Amino acid sequence: MHKDLKPTAVTVVLVDPQIPPNTGNIARLCGANGMPLHLVGKLGFSLDNAALKRAGLDYWASIQWTVFPDKADYLAQLPIEKSHFFSTQTTVSYFDHTYTAGDYLVFGSETAGLGREFIHSVGDRACCIPMINPSVRSLNLATSVGIGVYEAFRQIRYT
Repeated sequence: MHKDLKPTAVTVVLVDPQIPPNTGNIARLCGANGMPLHLVGKLGFSLDNAALKRAGLDYWASIQWTVFPDKADYLAQLPIEKSHFFSTQTTVSYFDHTYTAGDYLVFGSETAGLGREFIHSVGDRACCIPMINPSVRSLNLATSVGIGVYEAFRQIRYT
């Protein structure tokens, strides 16, 4: 592990993930960086899915993952002041957020995101990843998680 980073610097939260290879790749990222992965709500796949396992390779034993089936209960208990909700439904850049150890990076499903109503309810805790081309609706979920994680790490390392 890099000497400037601590295990569990942030927790990655996937709400209603739908595509197994995305979740597998994100799990691998979490395992590589000692971060917990929370799978919340209705999963669009079985945890025995071959594509999920293949994307995570042989790292599943080092991944700290937990499934929380009750989305409403999980989100209600999430500490809002320590949470960053990534969405295409806001214009606040993730660059404008300050990340600290113990934060939660929350991402919605590949097909529906976190929902406009929910994003509106969290106010300035929501952030987007800016894109230059307006005809592209969103980035791949695994890519977005990687962007968010490494920006959080960059800030935490130097604070």
